[in-house]
Amino acid sequence: MRATRIMPNLRVADVAAAKDFYTGYLGLSTEEFDLGWVARCTSPETGAIVQLVTRDATSPEDAVVSVHTPDVDGAYDEARRLGYEIVHPLTTESWGVRRFLVRAPDGNVINVVHHPD
Repeated sequence: MRATRIMPNLRVADVAAAKDFYTGYLGLSTEEFDLGWVARCTSPETGAIVQLVTRDATSPEDAVVSVHTPDVDGAYDEARRLGYEIVHPLTTESWGVRRFLVRAPDGNVINVVHHPD
C-alpha cells in the first residue's frame, strides 16, 4: 500500500453551515468538490485540506481519514490478506471514485480511495 495523500474527515451536522467556519475563518475554499453530504475544503496557497462529512452516502460507518492511493485494488487485496476488517467493500462509487473502508486495529475506520485522473 502506498499513500499519496491523507486527509482528515470531520463529522459535521450540516456541510453548508460548517463551510462558513472553514472557508471564512480558516481561509479554505471548496474548490475540489461538494456532494452535499461531503465537501473538501482546501487552501490553494498552502495545500491545507479537510473534508466535512455529515454521513457517508454508501458505507455503514464513517471514516476518520481518507487515504489516497494509486493502487486501490492492490491495497484492498493487501488489507484482506492481512486479515483487516473490511467495513465497506471495494466499490466504484456513483460519484466516480474507487474505494473501500477498512478498520485499523485501533478501531478507526479508514477510507482508502483512488480518484480517476
